[in-house]
Amino acid sequence: MKKQPRENDHKQISSSSSGSLSSPNTTVQSPKHEWKIVASEKTSSNTYLCLAVLDGVFCVIFLHGRNSPQSSPTSTPRLMKSMSFEIQPDDLTEKPLSPMQYARSGLGTAELNGRLIAAGGYNREECLRTVESYDPRKDRWTFIAPMRTPRARFQMAVLMGQLYVVGGSNGHSDDLSCGEMYDPEIDDWIPVPELRTSRCNAGVCALNGKLYVVGGSDPYGRKGLKNCDVFDPVTKSWTSCAPLNIRRHQSAVCELSGYLYIIGGAESWNCLNSVERYNPENDTWTLIASMNVARRGAGVAVHDGKLFVGGGFDGSRAVSCMEMYDPAKNEWKMMGNMTTPRSNAGIAAVANTIYAVGGFDGNEFLNTVEIYNPESNEWSPYAKMYKF
Repeated sequence: MKKQPRENDHKQISSSSSGSLSSPNTTVQSPKHEWKIVASEKTSSNTYLCLAVLDGVFCVIFLHGRNSPQSSPTSTPRLMKSMSFEIQPDDLTEKPLSPMQYARSGLGTAELNGRLIAAGGYNREECLRTVESYDPRKDRWTFIAPMRTPRARFQMAVLMGQLYVVGGSNGHSDDLSCGEMYDPEIDDWIPVPELRTSRCNAGVCALNGKLYVVGGSDPYGRKGLKNCDVFDPVTKSWTSCAPLNIRRHQSAVCELSGYLYIIGGAESWNCLNSVERYNPENDTWTLIASMNVARRGAGVAVHDGKLFVGGGFDGSRAVSCMEMYDPAKNEWKMMGNMTTPRSNAGIAAVANTIYAVGGFDGNEFLNTVEIYNPESNEWSPYAKMYKF
């Protein structure tokens, strides 16, 4: 097995030109809406041949230019004839998705400017501060600026176009109260005001322009917390909001349709399948339908107005199962399994694709990646590529 690089090996290459996360001038498009010129050639003085891909269709385009009596010699050639045909399965090939540079469990993940960000975490050797950025268009991981503090067992959220990380563990049995914010414009992390208490394994989520930190474990790691704190980036201050109904840590947390959801986790070390929803209008948490599988250390992503919860630890082993919550029906449905069991992995949606990265499978810390296709209800560690 190839030895994983140590964090110190990359401290001088924490960022690169290809890893810039500043918002691009053009909107990132999903591959299914892609228009790409593959090749073009001038075949005569006024005819051209082009090969292109448009929305998954391989096109052969002939251009014949002619000037009308009213037009100038520089008039744009008129499209006279084109033909196209659907790409067949034989025209596609599968390529393994590029792995992260580091194996990571207990990492923070989020989507930022069309890229998947994987920060911190731990492996058998150390607690990490490195941060990797994945470009799905190029299937490539690059480093961006490392965090100021080694950090694992935390979650990450995007607020006002910036990444926030709060709390966690530094790998020396110390829970953290410090937080930091990543500004993609300057590729650097900036300290934010500390939590009022140290907290590990808490849920972190952005909602209505504020950052919520919910649940987590006490400094001794023996029990979950009900505490919920809110950070206002304008006043740069922390306040409290209503506590959870159930103590919990290692829960999956996300926002959907103006509500905050906290899913599963553990009360002490007993795994939970219960789910709570927070309404910021009346500052209340409400228990809703429970998951089918009790688990802690699961990940969650939002797609098409539904919650997708995958992986985690069920009390005896890392699991690969995933289930979907439909808020309109208030019910959970079992979906396709991941190809690899993953506990404390990162799960996030980027360009309508759900990614699972890293985690622990019960034997190894992982750097691998897999993607979920909602249409086929299948996970795959491969990306489909055109053969030209």
